[in-house]
This record gives sequence, structure tokens and C-alpha cells, in this order.
Amino acid sequence: MHKRNEKLGWLFASPYLIYTLIFFLFPLLWAVYLAFTNWNTIAPEYDFVGLENFFSALSSETVKAAFFVTYKFMIMFVPIVIIGSLLLAFLIHSLPRFKGLFSVGFFLPYLASGVATAIVVNGVLSYNSPFNEQLRNFGLDIDWLGSPILAPLIIALMMAWKFVGYYALLFLSGLESIPKEIYEAAAIDGAVGWKRFWHVTIPMLYPSFYTVTILAVGLMFGIFTEPYVLTGGGPEYSTHTWQLEIYNQAFEKLNAGYGTAVAIINSIVTFVSIYIFKKLLEKWGAKHGWE
Repeated sequence: MHKRNEKLGWLFASPYLIYTLIFFLFPLLWAVYLAFTNWNTIAPEYDFVGLENFFSALSSETVKAAFFVTYKFMIMFVPIVIIGSLLLAFLIHSLPRFKGLFSVGFFLPYLASGVATAIVVNGVLSYNSPFNEQLRNFGLDIDWLGSPILAPLIIALMMAWKFVGYYALLFLSGLESIPKEIYEAAAIDGAVGWKRFWHVTIPMLYPSFYTVTILAVGLMFGIFTEPYVLTGGGPEYSTHTWQLEIYNQAFEKLNAGYGTAVAIINSIVTFVSIYIFKKLLEKWGAKHGWE
């Protein structure tokens, strides 16, 4: 009976396993191989070049720009989206009724197309837009998407608008799961107002903080649509992300081998960065009793 159930389990799991094997494992192994070649996407023949692509990528100015731009986005996006989603979760949690309706309403931006959102933002903030022309009439000449400082901030804010509603649902579920008895016990010990917020609510939201932070950090290494549509990676490579570098090398310049090497470096940096954040969050959670 045990062997029969085991075979039945493998049978039900086989569609997913076959899908993963065909569309993930084989392409991954093929990509690792291509990273050591000079394939240009078109030619049927290519040569094995060893670690040349990796050495070239590590010394490339555009790859270095992508590395630092990712962390620049992270510094702006992660605090904004965590604070915004936490405040929104508290707002929805405090509503006496229609919590589900408001939750769905704030979640809708997450479903919006990134391309459509970027086109709207570009139409509003481009230098020759009616909005900017009105600002110039008042003496304010601002090139929102042409500034190395403002362009990354606008992209970070646009992405925060898209994801705040989604992450707020995670915080809301955490707030709803906090037992009332804990607040009652804290009130007896004199923890009210801000004391209750900092010493009870925030520590009890550790699982939500953990999930939201890891998701937000991982998202920063996959940014493509917004900078591609709005700035193309400029100005001065201030919005040049890993995905833009991979796309430009593999599909614009047809350096598929080199682009694959950049993608592998990106995956390593992503893994290390998420691992560091994971350990920091776990240390913070252990300090508050989460093991």
C-alpha cells in the first residue's frame, strides 16, 4: 500500500516536475554553458571562451552601474513601500466595515500593466508635457526624467504605488492574526499608545515584515519595464538595471554568451543580498522571541 501511494504521489506531481525539467532545468544548464561561449544568438557556430565573458562583465562600467543602481533603488523603494504598506494596513484594519472592499481597491494597482503605467507617467512628466509647460509658466523648469537624482526617485515611487496595496494585504493579515489577549496583557503592564505599537505590534508583525522585506529586496534585482519605457537606463546610467544590461547585451548587441554571463552574476548578487537580509531579519526576530 505504501509503495502504491508513493507511485500515485509521483504520478500527480509529474506534470509540475516535467514542466520544471523542460522549462527551467534544461534552459538553466544551457544558459550556464552559453556563458562560457561567444555565441551571438544568430550564428550556428560559436567558440568556447572560458571565463572571458565573466572577466569582461566584472570590468564593465555598465555592469558596475547596474550593481550600484540596484542598491540605490533598494534604499529608496524598500523603506517607502514598507512604511506605506504598513500605514495602509493600519488604515484598513481600523475601518469598522467594508475592509474587504477597500483591500481589493488598494490591491488593484498591483494588477495594472507596468508598461501602461510607465506610459502614463512618461506622458505626465516628460519635459514637453502640458504639466511641465505649466510649471515653466510659474518659473519651475524641472526635467523629471532627465535628472540623475529625480529619475530613479520617480521610478521608485511609481513601483511603490504599484506594490503598496499588495504588501499591505500581508501586513493586514498579520494585524488580524495578533491575539487580543496580548494587547490586554500589555495594557495591564502599562503598554499603551506608542509603547504598545513599538513593543507589541511591530514585534508581532515579524512574519509579515520578513515576507515583505524579502519580496521587496528581491524585486529590485528584476526591474526592467519602468526604466526601459521611461529612461532607457539613463540619464548617465542612473537607472541602468541588471535586466536592462542583460537585455541590451543579449538582444540589442546580440552578445548572448556575454549577456548570459551577466545574468549569472546578477543571480549570484541577488542570492547573496537576499541571504544577508534574511540573516539580519532572523536576528531581529530572534531578539523578539521568533525562532
